[in-house]
Amino acid sequence: MIVEQIYTGCLAQGAYYIESEGEAAVIDPLREVKPYILKAKNANAQIKYVFETHFHADFVSGHVDLAKKTKATIVFGPNAITDFAAHIAKDGEEFKVGKYTIRALHTPGHTLESTCYLLLDDMGKERYLFTGDTLFIGDVGRPDLAQKSSITMEDLAGMLYNSLETKIKTLPDEVIIYPAHGAGSACGKNMSKETYDTIGHQKQVNYALLAQSKAQFVREVTDGLAMPPAYFPLNVLMNKHGSISVDKVMKRGTRAFSPVAFELEAKKTGALILDVRASDDFSKGFIPNSINIGLTGQFAPWVGEMILDIKQPILIVAPAGKEIEAVTRLSRVGYDHTLGYLEGGFAAWQAANKEIDTVNRISTTQFAQEWQATDRVFDIRKDGEYAAEHVVEAYHRPLSKINEWIRTIDKNKSFTMYCGSGYRSMIAASILKARGYDNFIEVAGGFGAIAKTNVAKTDFVCPSKQI
Repeated sequence: MIVEQIYTGCLAQGAYYIESEGEAAVIDPLREVKPYILKAKNANAQIKYVFETHFHADFVSGHVDLAKKTKATIVFGPNAITDFAAHIAKDGEEFKVGKYTIRALHTPGHTLESTCYLLLDDMGKERYLFTGDTLFIGDVGRPDLAQKSSITMEDLAGMLYNSLETKIKTLPDEVIIYPAHGAGSACGKNMSKETYDTIGHQKQVNYALLAQSKAQFVREVTDGLAMPPAYFPLNVLMNKHGSISVDKVMKRGTRAFSPVAFELEAKKTGALILDVRASDDFSKGFIPNSINIGLTGQFAPWVGEMILDIKQPILIVAPAGKEIEAVTRLSRVGYDHTLGYLEGGFAAWQAANKEIDTVNRISTTQFAQEWQATDRVFDIRKDGEYAAEHVVEAYHRPLSKINEWIRTIDKNKSFTMYCGSGYRSMIAASILKARGYDNFIEVAGGFGAIAKTNVAKTDFVCPSKQI
């Protein structure tokens, strides 16, 4: 038996490949399906099923493409309604993959159709549980994404409690849990960096499984949930109704443009110029009005957070050899309208003597030497990061809310800005620049480096501070 976790770090997402006796199944596939097809081909196996644990919100699944290319059957759990051919499993229904059995366990709560898949070996022993977003390592799926007028977050949390108590905690302790996500995903709030565990250990350490009552569970699971990224509902719709083939997206998105053609294409289409280079490279020179979201960080989630129109035409500026990766990772979260990339990257733009812009970036050493408690400093990290510790007197202006606080900035007053490492602050810097703001300094290395200097810090949060 082969059970392989295929983990994608930028999405903190786990897909699964299962193979036995020349038959295979894939659970929660990413949009680019070629790796699964090649894996099966190399093993002389036929992909028989594509199992979906639920309608994913944080990425576009490859289920439709994979089924078309392999003639596999797409399987969803009860309550799922799709615009494409799919088998809607009954609770407890079983599917054979070679010598092994996969049993569907309907576990509503994260969403109404959420379903876990239990793998039994050839002796009928319960071995692995693929939990999707129902149960994570250290957490459970957030219950606020599938709310409707008649179903509240608390209703879904109550369903999730029942699912965990009756379907999952009753399984043998030695069953291995394989979830759809790990730390870094916005689908939960307390996920571990570990990507698998046993049910027995999770019953000992997972706060949600330790709840003594449904009321306590609902209270703890719903407390402190951050707003989900804006692109989540759009990805759900794409997964329900189907999306265009990723092959078409890649063919259009990987067209190479010379600097002159690139500039003309941007003007003709109104495309957003997305620069995916590292923040330090971007700060030293970039195409005016381009936005920086580096491939080296949480690229796809921040694209989804910052680019609100999923149909926005996009042109890419990337390091040499990273163009295909950029288009692929955009497609994973439903940004299908990439038009192409700048051939030769930013160096080609410079060589063509085109206009460039820069960001005033300083080191943490320079910040520590010049900083005063009276300076205007913006901390653009998340609420929890700011609450834990921040530069004394710093204003809290999270990147996710930049469209709200950018309007309050006085262009005649300068400020200094930092995040955790310099990744997010350069995203903010590029947005500020594109909107005509040039009255700021950005700190390389962010708070992680600032914390090692003599700059005064505090963990006292003063929410009343205003700009």
